[in-house]
Amino acid sequence: MATGRRPALTEAERARVEAAVQAAEQHTSAEIVPLIVGRSGLYREAHHRAGLLSAVLALTVLLTIETAWLPWGWQASNAVWLLGITVLAYSVGAWVGTWPVILRLFTSRERLRHKVQMRAERAFAQQGLAQTRERTGLLLMVSLLERQVYVLPDHALQGRISVDQWQDIVSVVVERMKVGDLAGGLCDGIDAAGVLLARACPSRDGDNPNELPNAVIQDL
Repeated sequence: MATGRRPALTEAERARVEAAVQAAEQHTSAEIVPLIVGRSGLYREAHHRAGLLSAVLALTVLLTIETAWLPWGWQASNAVWLLGITVLAYSVGAWVGTWPVILRLFTSRERLRHKVQMRAERAFAQQGLAQTRERTGLLLMVSLLERQVYVLPDHALQGRISVDQWQDIVSVVVERMKVGDLAGGLCDGIDAAGVLLARACPSRDGDNPNELPNAVIQDL
């Protein structure tokens, strides 16, 4: 679906990542699929929390300085516009809550991580990684809004490569992303994954079909 937004990677950067996948897969029977998603969840509860906080702050300020705007005591009209301002403050806060930095502030890291994991599991099935001949597909996903990287190996790889080794790949990608080099992070992560995969499931001469496309997938 087109979004009108600038792709996360330029054509040149996409070519670099594709070349990294092709090089890594030459030495392993595994299939590596790099994926970039704009976000892994909607996080509507964060919008609601930001709106509530804004409404409470606005109401608190108005009641604190009520002597300035209520010199003649309470009237029905006062309650109406006070409620109106509170509702407006909620609406503004909820809108601000859609901003990535505010959304992350009002969402726990555990929930962000859970949403990224669910998005990776869905993508794993959608992109056909569960259908490789030897069940050796590997998804390397970057979720931009959450600023998280997730590595999801198929069943045949889980017993051959430790969780700590997969985490090392995540760390490699994250380090380059911290300086704004997403393409470089993906390439380094793919290179590191290729080394591990070549040891765990090396390619066989004359029997190493390319089962999945090498191109990086962007779902923004």
